[in-house]
Order: sequence, then structure tokens, then C-alpha cells
Amino acid sequence: MNLDAHLEYILDTTVDLISIPSPVGFTDVVMDRVAHELDILGVPYRFTKKGAIIGYIEGEDNDYKKMISAHLDTLGAVVKKIKSNGRLELINVGGCPWAGVEGENLTVHTLDGREYEGTLLPIKSSVHIYGDVAREMPRTAETMEVRLDYDVKTAEDTEKLGIRVGDFVSYETRTRITETGYIKSRYLDDKLCVAQILGYIKVLKDFGLKPKTGLYVYFSNYEEIGHGVSVIPEDLDEFIALDIGLVGEDALGDERKVSIAAKDFKTPYDLHVRRGLMEAAEEAGVQYTVDVYNRYGSDASAAVLQGFDFRCGCIGPSVDASHHYERTHIDGVMETVKLMLAYL
Repeated sequence: MNLDAHLEYILDTTVDLISIPSPVGFTDVVMDRVAHELDILGVPYRFTKKGAIIGYIEGEDNDYKKMISAHLDTLGAVVKKIKSNGRLELINVGGCPWAGVEGENLTVHTLDGREYEGTLLPIKSSVHIYGDVAREMPRTAETMEVRLDYDVKTAEDTEKLGIRVGDFVSYETRTRITETGYIKSRYLDDKLCVAQILGYIKVLKDFGLKPKTGLYVYFSNYEEIGHGVSVIPEDLDEFIALDIGLVGEDALGDERKVSIAAKDFKTPYDLHVRRGLMEAAEEAGVQYTVDVYNRYGSDASAAVLQGFDFRCGCIGPSVDASHHYERTHIDGVMETVKLMLAYL
């Protein structure tokens, strides 16, 4: 199969999804966008009470049921305090390091739908004024603040804009696709994997294929804080989460390969599933790595810990600088899709 057109679809969809702000708890718009895409692809689905999406695709053998998932919620923040100087103190949603968003442009989303621009800065940011304190001050929630791009000098000024404690904050993504094939952006975790699942479904549709088994498709919206997949079909036998692999000194991931997880900090993944993924990859000539993640969990491992009875696995494109300004390569994107085709 020539999948060039499907790579273009995956990249376009990734950029589109990333452009829609969706920090944990603020995901309605992006979920509706994915629902619209499933309508186009002809996949029946339903929304859960928490706002996640479950779809289903008939397989060649529907006596055995698999499920794949990816999450649309991202890192972000919530307004914790409107300060006396009119600036905002934030609290994180998801595991984002403050140093990873220092100096980043952002948007405050009010309850009534208004949006206000600003920048996240340390409370002592100017070296000309504070000297070494600006360089050495720890970056914590209490030492960071939002400088709003409006004429506000007091808390009352900011409140008159309609900004309240509890408003969501999203950061600028700075999405780029380079001539060398790299994809750089915030929130590749996990919108890239959502686009890969949609690309996989499009391959099935365009080539008239069916999965080997009945296949549930789950798009979750609370993964970054640990309760993404909480509705499990009673007849589910196997659950594979699509989430990013890791690249770094203490990881084996490769941006140009698909990562197969052996274990995360919650649980080992099912040995039979891991062996099946590796065998499928080798038979299809898919480039892959196997890795163990010490500070990482997926929707599949979180669901297992809830007591559900199924085999679980986790695969995905390996991403450098996860939960920071992330990067991967289109080769790893397509190796992941090829593994999905080979295994599913």
C-alpha cells in the first residue's frame, strides 16, 4: 500500500487538532472535532458521560474484541489567584514543568467564552532589575505569573475583563514541520496519536479493509491526570493505548521508530500482547524499540489498575522532550501506523 496520502492526512489532522486548545477539563470543542471526523469516516460512536468517545469497527472475527485509544486532553493550567497587581497565579493541570513554559505566550479562556492573551513569566524576570535572583530563583507556581496584554494594574482591573479563578489557560503550541521531516510542537502527546488512529481508520476505509477482530476505538479526555478511560466494554479482550514513546538518556526510544512499552510505573504490559506486537513488527519490517518507562502511565495501564479484566499493551511514536517542546519524526509516525496495520 502507498500511504503517502495518509501521511499527509495524519499531519494535517495533527496540526488541526493541536490548534484547538484542550487542557484537561476543557476538551468539548476538540472532542466535537474528532466526532465530526468519525462521521466522515463512517464510524459509529457514542459519547460517555465524561465526554469521551467510544467507536466501534466490525472485524473479520468479532468473537474477540480489541480496543485502541488515544487522548485529546493536554497539559495546561487553571487560574488559581488574581493578584493585587492584576497578574495571575496559575496551577498546573498535568505534569508540565514550569521551566518548560517560561516565557510562553498563552490564552486565558473565560467561562463566558472570551479569550485573553498573556505571557507566563517569573515574578522577578528582569536581570537588569534583579540580577542573579532572576537567573537563580526556583520556578514554582508561586514564583510564576501571567502578564496579561491589557491595561491592568489591580485585581479589580483584571476582574472587569471577566477573568475568574478557575478559568482555563492554554499555551501557544509553536507547531512546525521541518524540511527534514521533524514535527515540533507542544501537545504531540497525544494529539499526534489521535491523528494516527484516524489515519489508520482512513486506510481501512480507502482500501476496503477490516480489522482482524472487532475493534473499539476510544478517544479519552482525562488521561493527563490519570482517569482517561473509565468505561470499558464488557466483551473487551485486549486494550492497546497509543501514546508517545520516550527519547532521552534513560530511554531507548528513537524518533524514527515506533516504541513498544514493556512496562510503565504502574504495571508491566501483557507479555502475550508485547510478543504479538514484536512479531507483527518483525514480519512486516516495521522499525521498533522496546522500552521501560519509570515516570509514565497510559490509559491502558490506568484502566487495568481500576480492576478491569483484559490484556493490555502500549505503542506509539517516540518523542523527544516529552511534556516540554516536543519533537518526533514522520518516519516514526508511519512506523506506528504500519504496526497498527500489521497487528490489528
